Amino acid sequence: PFRSRGVGTKTRGLEPWMIVLIVIVGLLIASITIGLLVHFLVFDQRLEYYHGTFKISDAQLNANAEQGYGYQYKNLRERSEILVDETFMDSILSKHYIKNQVIQLTPEIDGVKADVVMIFQFPTKERRETREKKIHSILNQKIRATRALKINASSLQLNAMSSTTGKLTVQSCCGKRVAPTIINRIIGGEIAPKSAWPWQASLQHDNVHQCGGTLISNTWLITAAHCFKNYPSPRGWTISFGITIDPPLMKRNIRKIIVHERYRSPAREYDIAVVQFSPKVTFTDDIRRICLPEASDHFPSNSTLFITGFGALNYGGISQNQLRQASVDIISDEACRQPHVYGKEITFGMFCAGFLEGIYDACRGDSGGPLVVKDYKDTWYLLGIVSWGDNCGRVNKPGVYTQITYYRKWITSKTGL
Repeated sequence: PFRSRGVGTKTRGLEPWMIVLIVIVGLLIASITIGLLVHFLVFDQRLEYYHGTFKISDAQLNANAEQGYGYQYKNLRERSEILVDETFMDSILSKHYIKNQVIQLTPEIDGVKADVVMIFQFPTKERRETREKKIHSILNQKIRATRALKINASSLQLNAMSSTTGKLTVQSCCGKRVAPTIINRIIGGEIAPKSAWPWQASLQHDNVHQCGGTLISNTWLITAAHCFKNYPSPRGWTISFGITIDPPLMKRNIRKIIVHERYRSPAREYDIAVVQFSPKVTFTDDIRRICLPEASDHFPSNSTLFITGFGALNYGGISQNQLRQASVDIISDEACRQPHVYGKEITFGMFCAGFLEGIYDACRGDSGGPLVVKDYKDTWYLLGIVSWGDNCGRVNKPGVYTQITYYRKWITSKTGL
């Protein structure tokens, strides 16, 4: 009895700060315990990459066909990716399946061979060989049963890839990114999130930002011809990558500038140039190439379009250190050629984008940068190059862009891409 009263007396004598401290320590221990449980139960999983190949026997890739090689390739790639998506989304591995990417289609005598990388997320405790057999079995069953594509089931091969090889293989594919899209605008708009637009570059002369550019390979960039009006020689030109100009994520020196042979300032036609730099870049989540559309490609009018750049926030302003983004709409040639808009100034190889109401627009310093479009598989394509406009964000004076599909053969002739 005496000892019990003594304990009770001591408890009543605790200082308020001691009680608060005890509560905080208790909560801390509880949160750490819960965190560890969540980590081991949920997050103790890793991305795993698997390389599969199969032969599509009823397919052809013919450069002389009416629809063109590019259209056939894109169509077959999409059908193959849909098939693999459906295979695992409807299987016992659906909660572990992330996505797949066709990395190559190779024409063969009796069809087309598809190379595909499949990405899963599994708990670390299960043997990888077991999962590999399970994935092969599910894919094999689907291939035998499907009518979507005529696939030779005996041609199916599957191998596990190392995480490093798998990640690098996926990163080397064009038009893919890891960051979510957040809709804002350039003029008066918000800053682009990290990794959102990994193909964006800043072209600088004597370390001063002049224009934007778009990465189309590990050594080539595409931009506007008028960017080199004052400084046509590669001397003094550098390229930086990343969402800030200072500090840059990476810098490269320009080795060659190829301006369209028929570009003549102040005329606005043929406003396109390609730039070769060195050394080549290694693709990562933050630096990646955009896809180039084929000359025959068409994107729906309701497609998701974005412009990005380091340009000024208002007419007469200065370039910004941080990359900004804007969601825009395509404006029809008929609307843009109205007398109170741009009339006869809109000629071949150009198109308008933005809003006739103004506000959402590119500005000085955004020139040469990308206007990109997303297809339904979340692959981004370069649709246009920021070229010219009357002021920035004025009513009935939207941005005018160089049309990539119009100059697609010219791009190939200079870069081989």
